[in-house]
Amino acid sequence: MRLAIRHTTRYAYDEPVAHGLLRLRMRPKPTHGQSVIDWTMDLEGARFETEFDDHHHNHINLVSIKAGAPTLEITCCGTIDTSDRAGIVGPHHGSMPLWAFERQTPLTRPGTAMKALAHSCQQEDRLATLHALSKATLNEAAYEVGHTGVGTTAEEALTAGRGVCQDHAHIFIGCARALGIPARYVSGYLMMNDRVNQEATHGWAEAHVDGLGWVGFDVSNGISPDARYVRVATGFDYRDAAPITGVSWGGGKAALAVSLAVEQQSAEQ
Repeated sequence: MRLAIRHTTRYAYDEPVAHGLLRLRMRPKPTHGQSVIDWTMDLEGARFETEFDDHHHNHINLVSIKAGAPTLEITCCGTIDTSDRAGIVGPHHGSMPLWAFERQTPLTRPGTAMKALAHSCQQEDRLATLHALSKATLNEAAYEVGHTGVGTTAEEALTAGRGVCQDHAHIFIGCARALGIPARYVSGYLMMNDRVNQEATHGWAEAHVDGLGWVGFDVSNGISPDARYVRVATGFDYRDAAPITGVSWGGGKAALAVSLAVEQQSAEQ
């Protein structure tokens, strides 16, 4: 499947920014079942400083906000070819050892509720355990927007019984790690069947299964990723894979606006 993506993020500051430095994880990964045909990134109110691949093999663009800029706009456009691999990404590669993905983070660390959920899903077969965990997570934490934020922990979301894709991924990851299964967070894009324009990027989880390698689980939608998904960044949790992170001085409050369109494109275009 060929997917066309246009993603614009705009910050409007109520005071001029004195200085800012941002990490952008916005270029899709060339990986199993996914190839980048073309990808561009344009900036307004900022300049490119350098680029590199981090320890998770995420491509990082380091940019600085121009002093006095009243707005910052980041626009990414590109075309990605994908294939349906039933969620199977493949063997583990990279500088991070596989056992590192069994380590909990502050966002994934399980409490009483998560430990109980994890053990209720445990089966002899690891893949069966993970599918059961994905289903149970959505059953116990309904998809509801507006109740959680980027700092909400997995245990808090599960206890509250609601959350969004980020929360579902963190619950799944934390529970999998509690069972000794390596797991990681994935950020990226999802082509929706009922619309082109969206309000945000998507997040899901991957867990490691012997003989298969990394396998994806989109808990919020109850499926394993198919050709409609584009992997952009991975990490121990959302903070490692967030599209934009960084610091700024001045600027006061910032109003955020996101415009995102993901649609299928014919291969001849």
